[in-house]
Amino acid sequence: MNRNHPDVQRREALEGTPVLSLDIERVLGTSARQTVGAEFRFSPEAPWVVSVSLLVEGGPCVRWRIGRDLLQQGLYSMSGLADVRMWPSKERATSWLQLCSRDTAALFELPVPPLAEWLEGTYALVPAGHELAGVDWDVASAGLLPARRTQGDVKAPKQGL
Repeated sequence: MNRNHPDVQRREALEGTPVLSLDIERVLGTSARQTVGAEFRFSPEAPWVVSVSLLVEGGPCVRWRIGRDLLQQGLYSMSGLADVRMWPSKERATSWLQLCSRDTAALFELPVPPLAEWLEGTYALVPAGHELAGVDWDVASAGLLPARRTQGDVKAPKQGL
């Protein structure tokens, strides 16, 4: 547990990838809220995305993949479009995260300090602007374009007798 936020846990997942577990609140109405367990995962192999698992006690686990930059910007200003939007609240050190799908929408309130600190750690692992630095473009692009034939690959037509 984090000493400043008792509902926050930080741990290292396999291979040193950071995981942040904390309780967030889903806003159900003007005076109704529900505590939801949230686990934020980051992998240097896909550094532009944060996987967020949401678990309501007694309910299914729901996973969203959210842009790391969207989360970072949403701590301080409006960020995102359509299905995922995030913006800071005016009253407290929290941000709002809105997730929408075809049949439902959910609004969550997230504590900024632990999420900001955790995101800072992900940027220490893979700095902004360097997300694609480790990509082997030859491997990534293999098979995207048809193979080019060289003159040595072209077979001469058989001569008929």
